[in-house]
Amino acid sequence: MPAFFIELFSEEIPARMQARAADELSRLVAEALKPLNPRDDRRFYGPRRIALALELDAAVPETKISERGPRTSAPEQALAGFLRKHGASKDDLRQEGDFWVLEKSSPAIAAAGLIASAMPGLLRRFSWPKSMRWGGTSSFTWVRPLRRIVCLLDGDVVPFDLANPSGEAGGDNGHGIASGNLTEGHRFHHPGAVEVSSAATWEATLRARHVIADQTERRAKIEAGVTDVALASGYTVVPDSGLIDEVTGLVEWPVPLVGRIDAAFMDLPPEVMQVSMRVNQRYFALRRLDATPAPAFAFVANIAAHDGGKAIIAGNERVLRARFADARHFWDLDRKTKLADRVAALEKVTYHARLGSQRERVRRIEHLAGAIATLIGADVTQAKRAALLAKADLTTGMVGEFPELQGVMGGYYAAHHDEHAAVAAAIRDHYSPRGADDEVPDAPVTVAVALADKLDQLTAFFAIGEKPTGSGDPFALRRAALGVIRIIRLGGFRIPLRGLVQAHVAQVADSLRSIGAAPVADAAQLAEDVLDFIADRLRVQLRTEGARHDVLTAVFAAGADDDLTRVLARTDALAAMLGTDDGLNLLAAYKRAANILRIEEKKDGPHNGAVDAALLEAEEERVLASTLRLTGPAIHDLLTGEDYAGAMTAMAQLRAPLDPFFDRVTVNAPQPALRSNRLRLLHQLRAVMDRAADFSRIES
Repeated sequence: MPAFFIELFSEEIPARMQARAADELSRLVAEALKPLNPRDDRRFYGPRRIALALELDAAVPETKISERGPRTSAPEQALAGFLRKHGASKDDLRQEGDFWVLEKSSPAIAAAGLIASAMPGLLRRFSWPKSMRWGGTSSFTWVRPLRRIVCLLDGDVVPFDLANPSGEAGGDNGHGIASGNLTEGHRFHHPGAVEVSSAATWEATLRARHVIADQTERRAKIEAGVTDVALASGYTVVPDSGLIDEVTGLVEWPVPLVGRIDAAFMDLPPEVMQVSMRVNQRYFALRRLDATPAPAFAFVANIAAHDGGKAIIAGNERVLRARFADARHFWDLDRKTKLADRVAALEKVTYHARLGSQRERVRRIEHLAGAIATLIGADVTQAKRAALLAKADLTTGMVGEFPELQGVMGGYYAAHHDEHAAVAAAIRDHYSPRGADDEVPDAPVTVAVALADKLDQLTAFFAIGEKPTGSGDPFALRRAALGVIRIIRLGGFRIPLRGLVQAHVAQVADSLRSIGAAPVADAAQLAEDVLDFIADRLRVQLRTEGARHDVLTAVFAAGADDDLTRVLARTDALAAMLGTDDGLNLLAAYKRAANILRIEEKKDGPHNGAVDAALLEAEEERVLASTLRLTGPAIHDLLTGEDYAGAMTAMAQLRAPLDPFFDRVTVNAPQPALRSNRLRLLHQLRAVMDRAADFSRIES
């Protein structure tokens, strides 16, 4: 099994593009070399290279085709289509009776030949988010200037170049980049070319020249190294998996180091320090063992300096001082103006071109937060005050420099100007949860503002027709819906969402009218669309958790219940019952009854009248009717009292009379009166069970 290896060596590739590029290379090569059965691929990526190693068959075997084609009397177009399908000509045909027969053979193709012919076109259609041309009039594009191509098959160079068929140069030297066996090590430690003969020698050769080619190993070395240098200084690292990934794409030979932060900057908010270090410099924030911010930072150099990194550390400390001086300027300047005095400036901050300003949005959120506060027992005045000030930090210099800090800075500025602690906390956390791993707010005032913010976001964008489609969700509406769900689920809040959203639709409609936008066409339908979207996100979340999302669908279908806490409690109780033998058999009996009713009601239904006790001839139907008379009201009362476990226990009692009923009673009796009465009995059974859920929607 020949071993194939290709490396594409270029100037620095942006870290965010490297993994995708390695996947793209693997995909394109697999497609181009599919006849060679590529397998066992291994992908590499880093700052200056992407590479791929895999195994192939030695050749595409010889093929022979013998296939009967159109009749000899068929139209010329039919014959032409047959030949085109097989890439054949009339010379490959012979006549056999009334038919043309194609006989064609293709010689074996050596792997090296197929690779050499496929690679130039493959690299020319390689897709980058952004690419560039260089080298005069070259039409070849790459993310950065491409310098070398290593292409080997069992140690031998597979020759090709990137000059296009017309002879135009494809590279920066005017002669086209050609494949070879030369790569380069670390830019500073080992400049210049070096020969390699396989993926293994390539990896070992690079390691000897201060390049760790395997990104997984490089990442692990960075993570462990940063942790070690931090511990050696008496600190721990603030977890930041995304930053580790990014740094992995920035360095080839990671050397973790620790620098000091001037004491003059240690009174800055820790979030400001962390974001400034991360965004501007790719530094790791450190903590003392008591979790307070440490007067130090960690970073990863791409060179093993002769002085142990002293000059590099000093340079990075100098850069960080300048960054923190800028942050200090914003921090001091922003605190001179109260958040309340900034609210008017939100009139000039556009929320969305079709939804008006942030000031208009704040009016809606303030009204909605007050309504939610009433429902959950939060202080209404504090909730409305927090909502009024929640977006004011968008006008500050700090948030203008670091948008990631919106909300956080508002909380600091509110506290600085003696706003109530609950108000400051709500401003700080009202965007939460921002993602699946983010903490969910539980303070009542914060919950009111956070829910108002997300429900307004959903309602407003639905009002202008900006609903998520497919994988596209430019306004993060799925995240907003999941935020609503997580807050309500984890807090156990009892919120009638339908009435809340319906009232808020009127607020959104007023906003649209005030800015001269198109009016809301159907307010009632808009509210239902928002609720359906939230319900759909809840189903997705349950599916992700491995829970019975089909049971949730059945519960939703049983009635227009908009209290998520109540719906989930009913769903859990029903799922628990369905996990028992009684529950499974009851579900089967329900579906059998529903199928009979569906068929018979098409003939002469509906069969929804009262059951006539005088027509109950069989003991089994009398027992079932008696059980329904007892359990029906009990189930209704238990559901009304929200004793869902009790309701399911009562419903499970139906299983005992149902089995003998279906075994011994003929529903479609020849006597019309008996048949009609038994169908009404099944209708009553279905109606009793449908009070809890639409069992027809539950998967067997």
